[in-house]
Amino acid sequence: MSDLLHVACPSCDTLNRMPRTRLDQPGAGKCGHCGQPLFQGKPIALTSARFTAQAERSDLPLLIDFWAEWCGPCRMMAPVFEQAAGRLEPHVRLAKVDTEDAPDLAARFGVRSIPTLVLVHHGREVARTAGAMPLPALLGWVRQAMAAV
Repeated sequence: MSDLLHVACPSCDTLNRMPRTRLDQPGAGKCGHCGQPLFQGKPIALTSARFTAQAERSDLPLLIDFWAEWCGPCRMMAPVFEQAAGRLEPHVRLAKVDTEDAPDLAARFGVRSIPTLVLVHHGREVARTAGAMPLPALLGWVRQAMAAV
């Protein structure tokens, strides 16, 4: 395991190198390109254009919430996912994919129902679950899935 991580900026998608030991330090880093914090404790909006930087090139595992505005369970899950981002970063980046805006990503992952959560590391699916869940269940599922990363 390398001592340096490649972390994609949540604002501009630029890859930044940072020592793994800095992950647990408050204010772990700023983007060398745009100056924004590398960890903001909230989910990012993931589009097809941003997918490569965030899911494939970054060394951070990425938890993707596939959702749609019209989906009741998705709206129930949104605040839970937001809270999870505050607890799981900087070790896991959280992202939301609106299946109406990025149907190609939903198709790529074979999403058939929403909300669907997919944990990705270096572009490869590591774990998946479907349906809304409370925060403790979500955190437990992610921690268990992270054992495979």
